[in-house]
Amino acid sequence: MINRALIRLKVVQLVYAYYQNEGKTTEVALKELDFSLQKAYDLYRSLLLLLVELRRLAERKENARIAKNKRLGGAGTASSDKVFAENKFLLQLEANTALGEFAEKQKKSWAEEDVFLKKIYDAFFNEELFHHYIDKGEYNYESDREIIRKLYKTFIVNNPDFDALLEEQSLYWNDDKEIVDSFVLKTIKRFDEANGADQELLPAYAADEDQEFAGRLFTNTLERAAEVRRLISDNTKNWEFSRLAFMDVIIMQIALAEILTFKSIPLSVSFNEYLDIAKIYSTPRSSGYIHGMLDNIVKKLKADGVILK
Repeated sequence: MINRALIRLKVVQLVYAYYQNEGKTTEVALKELDFSLQKAYDLYRSLLLLLVELRRLAERKENARIAKNKRLGGAGTASSDKVFAENKFLLQLEANTALGEFAEKQKKSWAEEDVFLKKIYDAFFNEELFHHYIDKGEYNYESDREIIRKLYKTFIVNNPDFDALLEEQSLYWNDDKEIVDSFVLKTIKRFDEANGADQELLPAYAADEDQEFAGRLFTNTLERAAEVRRLISDNTKNWEFSRLAFMDVIIMQIALAEILTFKSIPLSVSFNEYLDIAKIYSTPRSSGYIHGMLDNIVKKLKADGVILK
C-alpha cells in the first residue's frame, strides 16, 4: 500500500523537519520516517473500519426501529437502514480477519465519534445514488460492493470534516488521506465474496524494495546535501541561493539525490513526482521554477557524464 509516491511525500516532510530541529540524529530521523509510514498504513485500515462502523450504526438504527414497532404493536415495513446493515460487502469487511486483529489493538474506535459518524451516515442516505439503489431492490454482492465504493468516493474522499478529526488522532494523517483514500477505493474493488474473512488487504508496502527505497532516499539526501546544494547554488543564475524558499531547496535537494542515487528510476518519474509535491507544499510559482532548475542541472550532469539515463 505504501508506494513510492507516498514515500517521497514523507521524505520531503521528514527532511524539512530534520533541518528545522537542530540536534536530531539521522538514526532518530530514520525511525521517525518509518513510524510516519506505518501511521499511513494505520490510516488505511482505520478508514476501512469506518465503513464497518457505519454498517453497525445502520444495524443499531434498524434494531431500534423494530423495537419501537413492537411496542406500538405493528410489524412495520423494511427500511433503508436494514438494507445498509445487510450489505454483503460490508458484512464481509467486518468479518475480515486481518482488519479485526488491527481493530482489537486500537485504543480508539469510530464508535466514539458519534456525531461525525451520524453526519456521514445521513449524507449517504440523502444521496440520490443510494435512493436509486434502494428503489431498484436488486441486491447482490457486486451491487452491494459498488454502492459502497461510490458512496465512499462521494462523501469520504475530499471531505473537509475529516481534517480536524484526523489531526486529533494523529499528526501524520491529514497529509496522507488523499493518497490513502485511493488505496481504500482500490481495496473495495479488489474484494471477492469467495475469499470470505480471509480476503487479503493491501500489504504495508506496494513492493518489497520500497521500504529500502525510503531509507536510502532519506539518508542519501542528507549525506549528499553539500554536493547537491552546490549544484543548486551554481545554477541559481541571478538569484542568491539564500533567497530561495527553503521548501523549494528541500524539494530540489531530494529530487537530485534520487536522480543521482537511483540509476533505474526514469528522470520523468522523478521530475513529475517532485513537481506534484511542490504544488502542494510550496508557493504557486515554485513548480515551474523547480522544473526549470532541475532541467538545467540534469542537462549539465548529462553533458559531464555524471548521469547516463
